[in-house]
Amino acid sequence: MSVTRLKRKHRKNIARANNKQRVIKQLLLTPVLKNVDIEELKARFTTSAATTEANA
Repeated sequence: MSVTRLKRKHRKNIARANNKQRVIKQLLLTPVLKNVDIEELKARFTTSAATTEANA
């Protein structure tokens, strides 16, 4: 009795595993934002908007 290999299924399984690894690596590449001061960012945008309106 011989063993038959399901070549198409084998390629599909390998591709699926590679895609999962690629997704995990892509997620790990993005830096995590920590300790963001929202009030300071809002103040920065309001001051830059005021200066651009004054210049225009």
